[in-house]
Amino acid sequence: MTVSSFLLAILAAFPADDAATPVVEPSARLEKLWGEGEFTEGGALAADGAILFSDIGDRIMRFDPSSGKTTVFREPSGRANGLIFDPKGRLIVAEGANTGGNRRISITESDGTVRTLADRWQGKRFNSPNDVAVDSKGRVYFSDPRYVGDEPRELDFEAVFRVDPDGAVTRLETSAKKPNGLVVSPDDKTLYIADNGSARRVLLAVDLDAAGATSNPRVLYDFGDGRGIDGMTVTTDGRIVATAGTRDKAAVWVFTPDGKVQGVIPTPEPPANVEFGGPDSKTLYIMAGKSLYRIPTTMTGQHPSKPRG
Repeated sequence: MTVSSFLLAILAAFPADDAATPVVEPSARLEKLWGEGEFTEGGALAADGAILFSDIGDRIMRFDPSSGKTTVFREPSGRANGLIFDPKGRLIVAEGANTGGNRRISITESDGTVRTLADRWQGKRFNSPNDVAVDSKGRVYFSDPRYVGDEPRELDFEAVFRVDPDGAVTRLETSAKKPNGLVVSPDDKTLYIADNGSARRVLLAVDLDAAGATSNPRVLYDFGDGRGIDGMTVTTDGRIVATAGTRDKAAVWVFTPDGKVQGVIPTPEPPANVEFGGPDSKTLYIMAGKSLYRIPTTMTGQHPSKPRG
């Protein structure tokens, strides 16, 4: 079934506030690339064009667009969740809790060496690092909720942290109670955060100053009782591309920087994360349920290794 027919049905449930610019062409088709996972997450564009993504069953997978094959990149993965490549081409991974989880942010150097970037704040172990974002200066931002895992918690809160290039870890004030996905705007001036717990399910924005400090937290969009945002990415013109919803409302949502809904792309399985790829960064890869999908779009993805706006 074409995405255009999907869109007609779902737009009745999700009317766009600003639909002047379509997010996909009418002829675009959602393509299923792989469906053998336990729960797909993450999503990171490698320098060679491959898409890395997490399978929460404790491995990182690699999809090669040239061959169409999906293979194991790393197993075990330390319960890898969010993935991103930094401006130097190093892989940054949020490794979570539960059996085999390392509860850390790891970094894979260019020679393949994997080391811990951060695993504690003021001497206390993180809850379960969930998602990661990187700004143009190489500072790493990550969310640290606890959704699964019986390990004793050392922190009595769930928050967003920043790791500076010198390894210093700072807790950021964002107003999020259970932060999940997050992404930095192309101009490094805004951090977008999914607050996705029982108290509220909203898309937050906080201002970032030149040092990476936060201020002025505000709600851009409220999902009410529905499933809020899990993972997200950003386009070169600052739009937020986020995964949310379940069952007949499972979709990728596209927001303008001020929180208006520009469009939705429905998915057959509940989506968890997204990443742009392809030679022009216009192909959207979607991690959803047990699967990996892709669809050509009219948008262009922003990556930390590319110049920012």
